[in-house]
Amino acid sequence: MTPLRLGYLYGLGAYLLWGFFPLYFKLLRPAGPLEILAHRVVWSVAFVALLLAAMRNIGLLRALLRRPRALAGIGAAAALIAVNWFTYIYGVNSDRVVETALGYFINPLVVVLLGVLVLRERLRPAQWAALGVGALAVAVLTVDYGRPPYLALVLAFTFGGYSLAKKRLALPAAEGLFVESAVLSLPALVFLGWLGATGGATFGHVSTGHTALLVLAGALTAIPLLLFAGAANRLPLTALGMLQYVAPILQLGCGVLIFHEPMPPARLAGFALVWLALIVFTADALRHARQARRPRLDAAVGSPGAVPAPR
Repeated sequence: MTPLRLGYLYGLGAYLLWGFFPLYFKLLRPAGPLEILAHRVVWSVAFVALLLAAMRNIGLLRALLRRPRALAGIGAAAALIAVNWFTYIYGVNSDRVVETALGYFINPLVVVLLGVLVLRERLRPAQWAALGVGALAVAVLTVDYGRPPYLALVLAFTFGGYSLAKKRLALPAAEGLFVESAVLSLPALVFLGWLGATGGATFGHVSTGHTALLVLAGALTAIPLLLFAGAANRLPLTALGMLQYVAPILQLGCGVLIFHEPMPPARLAGFALVWLALIVFTADALRHARQARRPRLDAAVGSPGAVPAPR
């Protein structure tokens, strides 16, 4: 199998798992969002530690732990992803799957906005147009909900900030996830201990299946991230950008078709504006990628010893 095909399989696997996460988190009730988050953190540490031991990557991890600046960045990334995870779990288990899907639809636009605000990047006119349409969509949805779609905005901005932090850190997926989860594991263990002492824990008290599903949270957190890392190493950025819409489409489908959440006309209009913004954004990205690739192809064809272009 070619690296490109393998990259597509990895990417599709990651986004399919993320897309069906609402079905999984619904099964974890009656556990509350904080208890689910704490188990997700603790079992992620255990799962990735076993994985790193099997991969014999402990040496790389030790080197990482000796970099204070990297550890500070990992701490910031851990805080952002913790807020993101909690918000998502809360949204799913409070019957707002559609709004959580909206967050991941607008996330690419938020990443572009953060590039302007934080990295001082300059946008092309089509990117500005996409941001404008996205802002209009949020305004329409604010009118429909009677409030800003704050769950969607928190998800989009925390995951956008997390992506920015990860880009700056440039860490391997497994090692980065282990340290992020380890940073969060102490407060998670303290919370779980307090919950057990006060009789509020559901772990081990609902059913064997429920307990197993909470333990499985670690693997289900790590596996799609590792698949995504494998895809990112093999696919061009434009292909990866197209795949990222698979997850929110599936999440939206879960919310509307399986959980029967309402989709009134005004809300549908807001989503339609978001999709229009994404079409403009994606078309511009594809056109820019083709333009950037053409000079390299021309140079390769014109270079000595190059294979002539087919006619």
